[in-house]
Amino acid sequence: MRTLQIMDTTIRDAHQSLWATRMSIGDMLPILSKMDEVGYWAIEAWGGATFDTCLRFLDENPWERLRAIKKHCPNTPLSMLVRGQNLVGYRHYSKEIVDRFIKAAHRNGIEVFRVFDALNDIRNIKDCARAITESGAHFEGAISYTMSPVHTLDSYIDYAQKLKDLGADTICIKDMAGMLTPYRTERMVKALRDEIKLPIHVHCHYVGGMAPANYIKAAEAGAAIVDTASAPLAFGNSQPAVEMVVAALKESGYDTGLNLELLFEISEYWESVRKRGHYKRGVSSLIHMQVYNHQVPGGMMSNLVSQLEIQKASERLNDVMEEIPRVRAEVGYPPLVTPMSQIVGTQAVFNVLTGKRWSVISTEMRDYIAGYYGKAPGPLDRDVEARVLGDQKPLDFDTPPSSLVTTTFDEVAEEAGDLARSEEDVLMWALFPNEARTYLSKHRTSEKTPWMLREEANGTKEVETVDIAQIKELIQTVQETGIGEVVVEEAGTKITVRATGVGENVAPQVQAIETGAEAGSAETTAQAPAAASGARPLHWVAVKSPMVGTFYAAPAPDKPPFVEVGSEVLAGQTLCIVEAMKLMNEISAEQMGTVREVCIENALPVEWDTVLFYIEPTIDHPMNDAVGNLAPAK
Repeated sequence: MRTLQIMDTTIRDAHQSLWATRMSIGDMLPILSKMDEVGYWAIEAWGGATFDTCLRFLDENPWERLRAIKKHCPNTPLSMLVRGQNLVGYRHYSKEIVDRFIKAAHRNGIEVFRVFDALNDIRNIKDCARAITESGAHFEGAISYTMSPVHTLDSYIDYAQKLKDLGADTICIKDMAGMLTPYRTERMVKALRDEIKLPIHVHCHYVGGMAPANYIKAAEAGAAIVDTASAPLAFGNSQPAVEMVVAALKESGYDTGLNLELLFEISEYWESVRKRGHYKRGVSSLIHMQVYNHQVPGGMMSNLVSQLEIQKASERLNDVMEEIPRVRAEVGYPPLVTPMSQIVGTQAVFNVLTGKRWSVISTEMRDYIAGYYGKAPGPLDRDVEARVLGDQKPLDFDTPPSSLVTTTFDEVAEEAGDLARSEEDVLMWALFPNEARTYLSKHRTSEKTPWMLREEANGTKEVETVDIAQIKELIQTVQETGIGEVVVEEAGTKITVRATGVGENVAPQVQAIETGAEAGSAETTAQAPAAASGARPLHWVAVKSPMVGTFYAAPAPDKPPFVEVGSEVLAGQTLCIVEAMKLMNEISAEQMGTVREVCIENALPVEWDTVLFYIEPTIDHPMNDAVGNLAPAK
């Protein structure tokens, strides 16, 4: 008999699964020293979605967060989750970026790297494995566990052997959807121990409620480590509660030896954070119990609910849950773990919300079907493959997807320019260029020039000193409030952002005046995106956003727009991208025509049903001959 060791997931996977990764570093710091006293095998503190949500939602630097956590946990190894060649992003990165990122993470405090690939494609693990072993850190190779006609115990043993061959120190069974059952767990742990002969780490999400029993059977079968979370962030989509597991194993041959009194002191703190943030508890509902059908992981479930709320379509959750298994089968049964959970889940959402299956296809889904994420576990539906790829040829399996990514560190550093002042800044830019640009622009400006915001009695807001890069942010503020104005003065230019109109018709107006110029100098005015005045021919077709997100006219900041006014487009041609649910979703033309109006400026937010373009169809239309027959703009 042997003691079962525990890894704590509270500040990474648990709050990603239950709180949509919105926990701030300020919530963590007061209790970290207590968590450091527990005697955990490791604390999972970083990776997964924590990196990009720091930038997107919390206005935090993920590297600074890691350093702060390590400072408060000097005695406990910190662990992170790495998505193989995707690192903490949603696409493949070059070998150099992977190498530098892993070594920077180790340098900043990570000692245990749990590395998985969503497709269990060993080609996507090799670069991470090499960097981890070179840095001297602990390499934990993870098996993305799922159930399908193409996933068997033999296939998992074969994959685990490949991980061992790459230098894995431990093997993790990553049950992200809560699909394991107690006796399935026992068989898998025994088989891996006998065949691979490495310590086995079991990671189960609670979801349908079987995880605590799985852990007991895992311990009996010889597992070395299991994952738990503090009770206020346990259960439901999260992991089992550490207090439950520790109590269950007391007086057994697998006693963890952890102090329950200390664990409950820590859980009382997290309960206060939960109440203060009005976060819900982890609860297993009927839809959770149906995991054995839909196979949706805990983190994916909470994000689906959150995204459907954003799309104002919460009532469609059951429809989406029914669509997910159908989409998954059509694309070769990928395990539903990041990024495949987002790619498959988002496709299911759009299939349901648009009412037209496979009419909106994300760039990521197209890349997956083309083989750029790795080899699909099973065969693809030929009709879906043809619809998505058209004339494009899928990637030859002999060509590793990572070999096609050649972006160098120096290229990223040159693009970031003076905004990036460290290797970590450049790596942040390499992974999430839009978010890094926004974050670094804001914080570099504030480092150089503090600025004040005054509210006058008449509602006018005056910013005394601010970087012009913040103008878009101010425009959005005016759009959302519909009142007042913002006056910005920077480098001899006075910029006023004022609202015109009321309610939904608010149209921010931006006026720039050179304050240092002589009287009579030029004054320029630019109208922000809004419904154009006047009228349009009735036969023009409005292309509307099928989702809430951010409009991008080009595939990347340094690329030309997909289309402009006057562009001739074909049916099915990509017009733009709307970023939503962390994916870049291509919006295509439904018919041949000419782009007559682009209604939204690049990088601005859009709501569901927002008109993005007006297209004049090329095909004959009765209204083409109706000269002068115009309708008011909508």
